[in-house]
Amino acid sequence: MTHVQTPQAARVHEIDALRGFALAGILVANIGFFAHPGYALAGALPMPDGPVAYAISALVLTKFYILFSFLFGYSFTLQMRAAERAGASVRARTARRCLGLFALGLAQGLLLWIGDILTLYAALGLILLALRGIRPRTAVIVAVAVIGTLTLVWLALAALATLDPGTGAAAADPAEAARIMSLATGGPLDVLRMQLELYPPLAASIWLFQGPTALAMFLLGLAAGKRRLLEEPGRWWHLLGRVQWAGFGVGLPGGVFFALTSGSGGPAEVLGLAVNTVTSPLLTAAYVATLLRTVRRHPAVGRALAPAGRMAASNYIGQSLLACLVFTGYGLALAGRLEPIAVMGVAAAVYTALLALSAWWLRSHRWGPVEYGLRRLTNWT
Repeated sequence: MTHVQTPQAARVHEIDALRGFALAGILVANIGFFAHPGYALAGALPMPDGPVAYAISALVLTKFYILFSFLFGYSFTLQMRAAERAGASVRARTARRCLGLFALGLAQGLLLWIGDILTLYAALGLILLALRGIRPRTAVIVAVAVIGTLTLVWLALAALATLDPGTGAAAADPAEAARIMSLATGGPLDVLRMQLELYPPLAASIWLFQGPTALAMFLLGLAAGKRRLLEEPGRWWHLLGRVQWAGFGVGLPGGVFFALTSGSGGPAEVLGLAVNTVTSPLLTAAYVATLLRTVRRHPAVGRALAPAGRMAASNYIGQSLLACLVFTGYGLALAGRLEPIAVMGVAAAVYTALLALSAWWLRSHRWGPVEYGLRRLTNWT
């Protein structure tokens, strides 16, 4: 059999830098649940109330999985072109990749991180495969319609909540939260028991509440990829300043309102979710515009972030593994013992370590370890 070498497309370094940046936000959003697992029961703030928790809710929560979802949709177009260059089936390659992502997400959800999103991405990837022929304009219209519909649903629920002013937020059972904390900080088998107990209902919640928004971002990424927006930035670079003004001008107040109403119960909390649904994509767009302008002005920032972005799946799993080793009975069992600001210090240390490790790994390897496995499965080689 003769193996035909197909030319490799040049990497889009802006995508790698954005992925590396998104990983930082995802780590900050997730690590609070490792540090205070009892809070996962009620879906409350990822750590006790305070300035750190409110800052995370306003600036981080929901903003970075939106960016990751957008980049997933954009990367889908790059993978389609790669399959076409190789004369391979886009359908078969994508189906195998989604199967690999689903298996990887299921393993992580059961063993490391109960909030894993890869199984959802795998399912949405198949939807994106079915919609791969959609025109960019239509994809944008559908995405906006999804976000608009979600917002209207939350507004309707907020209106219904006003009919019962006494309705409050469901408080977590302190005894149950203490039991979960005990499992998290017990031995490895206790941690595994907690994972097996909490992962299925939380995964269902993620699919239900994050799935529609993630699909909308997939479609926006697909539209952007078909237009090659990140590969040909000169066409829209002059608009970045306007994106920042609009994104920060609307997104920041929306994020603050979301943080202030989270956990308050009743109509205010639901209204905060409605506002956050609309404003989170705007704030995320402002983050992206700011990073792209920073990388253009200071290329060293892009060079520092890009290695982690090139092996984003390995870093995503690595974040969960290191967080488990710090906070659960798999390792130091520090859950519940650190102040919120110290938890953010752990996040900074983990992220810095993974940035350095990614750069070191890529000096002698073409792909990250997880990426290598996914690539072998995707290409069936």
